[in-house]
Amino acid sequence: MRNRQLYILASLLAVAGLSIFLFKYQTLGFPVRADAETQVWNVEAAVNFEPGPASVKVTLQIPSLTPGYTLLDESFVSRGFGLSTHNTTNGREAQWAVREADGPQTVYYRALVYRDPAKATEDSTPPFPEIPEFDEPSRIAVDGLIAEVRRQSADVASFTSELLRHINNAGSDQYVRLFLSDTSSPNAKAQLATRVLAAAQIPARVSHGVYLREGTAAARTVPLLEVHDGVEWLYFDPVTRAQGWPQDFLVWWRGNGPIADVDGGVDVDVSLAVQRSVLNSLEVAERRMDSMGSQAFGFSLFSLPITTQAVYSVLVMIPIGALVIVLLRNFVGIKTFGTFMPVLVALAFRETRLLWGIVLFAVIVALGLLIRFYLERLRLLLVPRLTCVLTVVVILMAGISVLSQRLDLQPGLSIALFPMVILSMTIERMSIVWEERGASEALQEGFGSLVVAALTYVVMGIPWLSHLIFVFPELLLVVLAITLLTGRYTGYRLLELKRFRSFAKPADPAGSPP
Repeated sequence: MRNRQLYILASLLAVAGLSIFLFKYQTLGFPVRADAETQVWNVEAAVNFEPGPASVKVTLQIPSLTPGYTLLDESFVSRGFGLSTHNTTNGREAQWAVREADGPQTVYYRALVYRDPAKATEDSTPPFPEIPEFDEPSRIAVDGLIAEVRRQSADVASFTSELLRHINNAGSDQYVRLFLSDTSSPNAKAQLATRVLAAAQIPARVSHGVYLREGTAAARTVPLLEVHDGVEWLYFDPVTRAQGWPQDFLVWWRGNGPIADVDGGVDVDVSLAVQRSVLNSLEVAERRMDSMGSQAFGFSLFSLPITTQAVYSVLVMIPIGALVIVLLRNFVGIKTFGTFMPVLVALAFRETRLLWGIVLFAVIVALGLLIRFYLERLRLLLVPRLTCVLTVVVILMAGISVLSQRLDLQPGLSIALFPMVILSMTIERMSIVWEERGASEALQEGFGSLVVAALTYVVMGIPWLSHLIFVFPELLLVVLAITLLTGRYTGYRLLELKRFRSFAKPADPAGSPP
């Protein structure tokens, strides 16, 4: 019954910790590596125009639904203009307005986006479109085109592909020649396709975007035909008829209107620019949650003051060090003076570094033992004796620091960061073991404590592991689950297999000659 409760508790802790970890990693985008970087793109639209004598209002289409990409940040730059943004049926638009303007004017829109495969396309089902109005000759041509395309297709996808083939052969197609010429732009072809599809009662729209590719500074907009087949949106290149979402394509706006419109201005020119850069993945996750309005980052350790974060970056590694000690003691069989003493010594090694830390630890403990054996002859009580040992430890630390300063040995100056109380208790514990179980046992436990502290320092000093535990402290629940399971282990330890190896040899037959 107790084993069942233990396994259930350990399973719940592990599932809870791993679930929170996966949510933060996959959904919120927290990085598992400290040096992880995310490729981001800076996109910019500049609207240049000459203002008229009256008031000026500039309307610019800006990104909203961007399949495959997430909008991290955006900014609007203008000089003396008022700004407002609002949603429309085709997405979002920004409006700048000013009562008077003098000389050439430029307004800027800048956005920071990054690739997000989890950002799905729109899943809403649009209503059936209204049948567009045509004059009598155009109506006859559209009806004939629809009938011919329908005979040569089987579903919405093939219907759209066949329609685009007819549209791209405008010069030789009797139905399309009425609407387009061979030199018609891709945008005109896409718009004609939406009108014909609407006449066939198939929802369609034109989206405009830019390609985010390396080495592209100035960018131009490219149309994309989106068609709904009753289940999902399908995407077609209006010129090549290629089906599927194009790689590295960022949707800027949808609809048949222009990207910008200036009311009260002339000589309007819109230029787009794209620039690639990289950001730390943790910063990307923070900006993403800010844009989503999520408070998850505010409940992480990163919301604490920097000085407090520095403390917790050390504290969260203590359970990892304790787990290392548990594994070494319970499964390997290394003897140590307690559990927390090696962990705290390993923390001290962070300042002195490993080699100097081992030397300083050995010197202080050896000198402290000599003083402790001398105090034993004075027959002092326990508390006064410990106080004397603690005082001697402080004196030794101060003396070693002064000597290191004189010898220009900088690592020796970090000796003061050793846990004085732990060293004092180690000296006391080692002397008691020496008296009760002999020098060999005391030296074994002292050497084992030093080895375990060194291994713990190595594990706690792994940068990737330190980052992982600090960013995902919920993984300590998994550490707790592992510790609970190891607490019921009662089998042989590795060192005990060597100790009792003689029992594994077959016994000599009774009465056999030597």
